Amino acid sequence: QVQLVESGGGLVQPGGSLRLSCAASGIFSSIAVMGWYRQAPGKQRELVARMTYGGSKNYGDTVKGRFTISRDNAKNTVNLQMNSLKPEDTAVYYCYARIYDDYWGQGTQVTVSS
Repeated sequence: QVQLVESGGGLVQPGGSLRLSCAASGIFSSIAVMGWYRQAPGKQRELVARMTYGGSKNYGDTVKGRFTISRDNAKNTVNLQMNSLKPEDTAVYYCYARIYDDYWGQGTQVTVSS
């Protein structure tokens, strides 16, 4: 069984920064893809950023240049540094991992508001 545990969400003012972290645990040899998706109220879940085991990165169009994804393959962790946050970044952020299947964390709330 694979578990993903997120941390780091919270309330931040526009223009501020937050860092999300996710740790994967379970029985597996490696994680092909780790990343973050988000879902705002009334909207579909969308890609924020994802990174392959080999280091290739993809970002959603709305976060390019502001968010940075990183991962530690040895520790099975993935981080998301979010800078220049905007109110429209408010959402529940979900950690994602592709191992034998697609796995999701429970989600962490990020609220950007003054």
